[in-house]
Amino acid sequence: MMIVSNLQNSQRVEGLHPLFKTLFDYVKSHDLLHADLGRIEIKGDELFINNVNPECVVAEKQVLELHRDYIDVHILLEGAERIGWKAIEDLTDEVKPYEKEGDCALYSDTPTTFVDLLPGQFMIVYPEDPHAPVIGEGKIRKLIAKVKL
Repeated sequence: MMIVSNLQNSQRVEGLHPLFKTLFDYVKSHDLLHADLGRIEIKGDELFINNVNPECVVAEKQVLELHRDYIDVHILLEGAERIGWKAIEDLTDEVKPYEKEGDCALYSDTPTTFVDLLPGQFMIVYPEDPHAPVIGEGKIRKLIAKVKL
């Protein structure tokens, strides 16, 4: 169940997980665009944010990520980001088996759906949502919130 919206409408999804409201309240009440890069602790390993400044890549070079223990909430702060998605049952090309340590498996399948995020928008991806983030040109600023299932 992939969800795309903007921060003004976050209350619509806050009932879907006990920590979503905590996350969105934190993001809306802090200037994270000008905060230091790195991990932001909110509630230990239950809820944290990776504040990152990645260089975007072309769609053909990006792989799909799959997580088991965490929901990802991708929140764009600056720039433009495209995120690819493909149904989990359609994955065929595993390039890195699942590792509990990083909670991640990687697949080289081509996404079937693309979402273009603008600053202030977010995309929630559940473990059944293989996703290929950081597609585009140039550097962006974004938050990747990790919400424990």
